[in-house]
Amino acid sequence: MHTNYIFVTGGVISGIGKGITAASIGKILQARGYRVTAVKIDPYLNWDAGTLRPTEHGEVWVTEDAGEIDQDLGHYERFLDIDIPKKNNITTGQIYGTVIERERRGEYLGKTVEVIPHITDEIKRRIKAAAEEAQADFTIVEIGGTVGEYQSEIYYMAARLMKAEGEKVIFIHVAYLPIPKHLGEMKTKPVQQSVERLGELGIQPDFIICRAEGFIDDVRKEKISIFCNVPKDHIISNPDLENVYELPLIFEEQNLGSKILEKFGVEQRKPELSEWKKFVDALNNATKKVRIGIVGKYFEIGEYRLPDAYISVIEAVKHACAANFLKPVFKFMDSMDFEEDPEKLSILNELDGIIVPGGFGAKGIEGKIAAIKYVRERKIPFLGLCLGLQLAVVEYARNVIGLEKANSTEFDPNTPHPVIDILPEQREILKESRYGASMRLGAYPAVLKPGTLVYRLYGNVPVVYERHRHRYEVNPKYHEALQKHGMVFSGVSPDGRLVEFIELRDHPFFVATQAHPEFKSRPLKPAPLFKGFIEACIKKL
Repeated sequence: MHTNYIFVTGGVISGIGKGITAASIGKILQARGYRVTAVKIDPYLNWDAGTLRPTEHGEVWVTEDAGEIDQDLGHYERFLDIDIPKKNNITTGQIYGTVIERERRGEYLGKTVEVIPHITDEIKRRIKAAAEEAQADFTIVEIGGTVGEYQSEIYYMAARLMKAEGEKVIFIHVAYLPIPKHLGEMKTKPVQQSVERLGELGIQPDFIICRAEGFIDDVRKEKISIFCNVPKDHIISNPDLENVYELPLIFEEQNLGSKILEKFGVEQRKPELSEWKKFVDALNNATKKVRIGIVGKYFEIGEYRLPDAYISVIEAVKHACAANFLKPVFKFMDSMDFEEDPEKLSILNELDGIIVPGGFGAKGIEGKIAAIKYVRERKIPFLGLCLGLQLAVVEYARNVIGLEKANSTEFDPNTPHPVIDILPEQREILKESRYGASMRLGAYPAVLKPGTLVYRLYGNVPVVYERHRHRYEVNPKYHEALQKHGMVFSGVSPDGRLVEFIELRDHPFFVATQAHPEFKSRPLKPAPLFKGFIEACIKKL
């Protein structure tokens, strides 16, 4: 199958939304009945995103096949409603590692191994393999970072070579147009300079996506067209949006999908976006608000406060809210604040529900436990994810069972009551200092208990699969005591050894899972636990 390749590049600054742009382009092509897949290239030397700090690189996205990859793959999965394999995230660490391994095995037959052709060949091989495996009509390849960064140049070279070698390739350049406050005018020079830099790498963009506060006017379009050698009708606006799911519709209004098909010489088809429009309208037009608190610790980056570490949790809440025609209002709370001043816990009374998401390390743990105790006792809807389940168990053991010093061995190796403990096989892995891709990762089955809330939320099915990323588990030695004191194990691993879901019967909604259901939530198919959580929050309104 001969696929069409769309390379999405970025200019001027990073973080301008290339991932959302790439996902939106994929959506408007998919809406025409074409098969679409997506690849993200990250120029860093890490093998994957698994060992990167959330405050440095944002959320680590977990795939069905146990990949720890860039959060942009999450945008692709949400917009396209497909499962993308871990091989679709390409890093420089993977590329060089693979080439060096082959050289050591003698696969290059004594040749001098060089960046060109050996590194670029490996890049091309991986991109083509992703397209072939997906049987894609269109493969969208996002090159991370911005043009001009030295670490990205081999990827631009590989993309240029693919086109030179006869592959059907177009380039879409996403660039930022600033509006300096003291001028009050949209400036095009940064776009011109980034396109000029692309030209130095042998690449001429076919389309320019203009990221700005608002829509780009004809005056700027004409200027960019002249200086960047791109047709005026191929210069597309990508304005700031409160609701990023609106972007495919904005692209469609500018006929971007039809123009891409025309550029490739591919059959024109009518797009079907009616359900997507309903979803967007629900988010945009809902007036009834639901107040959701997220108790975390990965918000601060220097003097700035960013929620990227929890982006999938946020999006899953939005999906569930849209299904109920609600507008979510988020309150991001650093759990350290509750440790420093317990009086601040009273702010939880102002919320309709709280989520304690995943995380690692001892910082802020006692603040999260205090928040869980507060909402358990005051019947405020609670959803715990991964670490959230573990801390709910610790809190319950301390304050209901009476094991005052109960803890996780992750935070207190000497606790007399290790209600959360590391799996024996994980203990051996850590002894060898193997941290990358060594956790319990990817999709695992859970057997649900009939008659429980979780069983009902999942549609009364006996077995469900959710994605995981953790080393620690509820200690089997405490299973009996927890259940005896009223904690319901509503889902366990097939062998009964691992607790996957818990709930409390005497609470409006107190549910937690060892998994990360946020990774499988989709705009038109909200994750069941999030949908149930929001429905419980509605009852509190």
